[in-house]
Amino acid sequence: MEEPEQITSSKIQTMIEGFFWYLPNIGIGLLVLLGFWIGGRIAARAVAYAFARRKRADLGMLLGGTARWSLIACGLLVFATIVFPSVRPADLLTTLGVGSLAVGLAFRDILQNWFSGLMILYSQPFRVGDQIVTGEYEGTVEHVEARATLIKTYDGQRIVVPNSNLYTRSITVRTHFPTRRSQCDVTIGYGDDPAIACEAVLRALSSIEGIHRDPPPDARAWEFAESGMVIRVRWWTDSRRNHVVAAKGRAIAAIRSALRETQMDIAYPTRMVLFHDQTEEFDGDRTRQREGWPAGDSPPSPRPLSTTTLERRRRKQEGEE
Repeated sequence: MEEPEQITSSKIQTMIEGFFWYLPNIGIGLLVLLGFWIGGRIAARAVAYAFARRKRADLGMLLGGTARWSLIACGLLVFATIVFPSVRPADLLTTLGVGSLAVGLAFRDILQNWFSGLMILYSQPFRVGDQIVTGEYEGTVEHVEARATLIKTYDGQRIVVPNSNLYTRSITVRTHFPTRRSQCDVTIGYGDDPAIACEAVLRALSSIEGIHRDPPPDARAWEFAESGMVIRVRWWTDSRRNHVVAAKGRAIAAIRSALRETQMDIAYPTRMVLFHDQTEEFDGDRTRQREGWPAGDSPPSPRPLSTTTLERRRRKQEGEE
């Protein structure tokens, strides 16, 4: 019976002999894997270059990266079959098929974002540099990656939005068209003529920098409000936000000046506030609880009777007599 030390040494010797026996296969496999790796880099650059010439650089980078890693994965399969001749490619593909189902379930969100990014780059509902609104976020598209889209907000923050959210939800593309319409509502008094107000507003907007002449600005009476007549003013500017904001500020200031020059009354909401302790002497039992009035033996003192009330009571007494 062999000693344990002899068994261990024989195993080590067998492993060393097996390593040297597999060494040529390992070397050939590494060379093949290196070739696939180099081929993947070349394929990625070729795909990126081809799509960059078509001004689809983001799509080219996404597809190029996919081609690169696909070739590397194929290289790993070839490497395994060279190093371990007993392993058949069919067995590897079967194993990968079962494993890919588990991987797909585990990385479902990642794969969903990847396919959504691919569809976004292919259909191009928006492009890099466009200003979009998605959900509660608004800003300029910086880059579309495999997993997410990077958006720079107007106050200098970066928002990372998953591609699946952009692909399945509604998006407002502010800069899809070269011009955009803005508007504001102005309320004038009911005693003023809306036609004169509209004419004054249009005359003021005709000289504002950034407001397009075609289509021309528009102003018209819009609706009856509680405190006056509403005039809706609309104009067109460049669709980029900095042009929209700058032109709107100038337009509002010019509208105010024009209405003041024509002596228009810019109406504002008015309200009347009634306090419950302003009751008069004939209001009844003031110790009882009423709406907004607490019950108690020491109620607030009533207001003196007004002249109108005294006159009304006098006439009533004379009528009874």
